Amino acid sequence: MRVCLASTSPARLMLLQQFGIRPLTVAPDVDEDAVVAAVAAGEGRELAPDEHVLLLARRKAADVAARLADDIPEFDGIVIGGDSMFEIDGAVLGKPYTPENATARWHAMRGRTGVLHSGHAVVRVSPGAPSREVHAVAEASVTFADDITDAEIDAYVATGEPLHVAGAFTVDSLGGAFIRRIGGDPSTVVGMSVSTLRSLIREVGGDWTALWHTVDPSLTAPAP
Repeated sequence: MRVCLASTSPARLMLLQQFGIRPLTVAPDVDEDAVVAAVAAGEGRELAPDEHVLLLARRKAADVAARLADDIPEFDGIVIGGDSMFEIDGAVLGKPYTPENATARWHAMRGRTGVLHSGHAVVRVSPGAPSREVHAVAEASVTFADDITDAEIDAYVATGEPLHVAGAFTVDSLGGAFIRRIGGDPSTVVGMSVSTLRSLIREVGGDWTALWHTVDPSLTAPAP
């Protein structure tokens, strides 16, 4: 059984590799803002964080699974899609993109606790058979240290690391030193809950341990 990660996230790829899986990676062709806006308009309300991340995880996995079925018909395995959002005091914090936003986020988060919502979708793809999809949301609380200095915040923001990650922080790199406590599966904060993935893969007939160190170098990713 092959594994395809429907993401170009270095953190998600590194996470799977750390747990013994070397996947094919394919960037999903999904306009995230448009997808969320369309569903929210149809529902007549804003989506809750868990709904938001699950929607995007499912759309990403579905897009890549469909392209694999068309472009690599011999692909026999699973496609994994994921999405994450950080929520604190009811406010959802996506990627800050600018140093000014990241700095303001860290001043507001210092000494407080938020929740990282992570959506997961797993699609089983087999030649000549209909695909099957399962999904779930995992959550983990994150408590930031209350003694982080302004100088430390400035230095961290200056590295550029927090600018392009949900919530403006990482737990597996430079930002990890500023996190006091994590409640839940720590891998959720990296980008995907590995324990949740294991359960989903079992639901579609996969064996987590059989995926360790499986890679097929002959597979090439289809273009968007």
